[in-house]
Amino acid sequence: MTDKIKEGFVLWFTGLPCSGKTTVADMVAEKVKETGRKIERLDGDVVRQSLSADLGFSREDRAENIRRISFVSKMLSRNGVGVITTFVSPYKDIRRQVREKVTNYIEVYVDCPIEECKKRDVKGMYKKAKKGEIENFTGVSDPYEIPGEPEIVIHTDRETPKESCARVMVYLQWNGYL
Repeated sequence: MTDKIKEGFVLWFTGLPCSGKTTVADMVAEKVKETGRKIERLDGDVVRQSLSADLGFSREDRAENIRRISFVSKMLSRNGVGVITTFVSPYKDIRRQVREKVTNYIEVYVDCPIEECKKRDVKGMYKKAKKGEIENFTGVSDPYEIPGEPEIVIHTDRETPKESCARVMVYLQWNGYL
């Protein structure tokens, strides 16, 4: 067993709302489980209902949400658990802080044009944000800062979820995490 497997890792999926983060991350989680590796899945919607139910979507609240998630991720990864997170996490400085704190941080940028994200938006969030019904919505009234040097970039508008999952799995295998 390599040291990386003993330590764990954090796959941090970031991208616009409706870009495909959860779809691909769920597939990756299942594939990693099949290897026998300990894995924990932290999803934005689920975390918002429990760990961060008291927070809104201001820049400060988003930073606090990510701070809490990075703490949990750090605890898990340093104890040998692979962690897969799916959070918009739109700000570079906050993602940099997470990178500095967690063991074996792997940034996965889910690159998808906003027009495609809008097409996938079954909840109508983009339309509501455009009408002003949702404040601080990433991609509409709040910026998304594209990662400068993510370890992995997947293009969910040009590849299937299965292809994106395979690319992440190859990275994990080539880099000794599996």
